[in-house]
Amino acid sequence: MAASLLCAADKPEKGFKSLFNGKDFDGWTKAKENEGTFSIKDGAIVANGPKCHLYYTGKVGNHNFTNFELKVDVMTEPNSNGGIYFATQYQETNWPDKGFEVQVNNTYERDFRKTGGLYMVQDNKDKVAEDKKWFTEHIIVKDKNVQVFVDGKKVVDWTQPDGWAGPPNMKGRVLAPGTFALQGHDPGSTVHYKNIRVKMLK
Repeated sequence: MAASLLCAADKPEKGFKSLFNGKDFDGWTKAKENEGTFSIKDGAIVANGPKCHLYYTGKVGNHNFTNFELKVDVMTEPNSNGGIYFATQYQETNWPDKGFEVQVNNTYERDFRKTGGLYMVQDNKDKVAEDKKWFTEHIIVKDKNVQVFVDGKKVVDWTQPDGWAGPPNMKGRVLAPGTFALQGHDPGSTVHYKNIRVKMLK
C-alpha cells in the first residue's frame, strides 16, 4: 500500500484548491448516524462501517459549488462500495436526498454499477479501476453538462435534459448549487479518499 500512495498526487494541481488537509475533519461534517464509519489514516479519509455520509462544509467556495472540476484520489479494498456526491446538501441521516452520486465500485458483487458511473442516471457497467490501487475520479460540471473521468478515461458525458426531474424515486437528483459528500456504504466496504481538490469554473 505504501508504494501505491506514491502514485497519487500529494498537492493540488495549479488552479485547484484543497478541501482536505490530510490530518483531521476540519471543513467536513459527518451525518448524525454511525459517525465512527469515517476515520483518517495515512493522510486519507477511510470509510468503513454502517451507512454514513461526510459532507464538505468548509470555507472554499462557501461549500456551494455550481460549475467546477472536482478531483478525488480513491482506493478500494476488495468487494467495496462507496461514492462521491456533488450538488448535494448536508442532512443528518439516510442517503442524500439531493445531488448526484459518482459511483465507487470495482468488485462489489451486489451492484452492477461500476466506478465512474453517474448512479441511476448514466451508469457504467465496465471495470475501469483496480482494488488496492489509487485512482483519480475527476468530475466536471459546467452548466447542464456532467463529465466523469477515471484516470483520464472518460466514463460519463451527460447533459441534463430540459424539464428533467430526476430518475424515479430520486427526484432530488437535479443539477443545482450544492456541496460534496463522501459515502460510507456498509461494514463490509472499505474505501480510502484523499487529495480532494476543486477548481472553480465560470
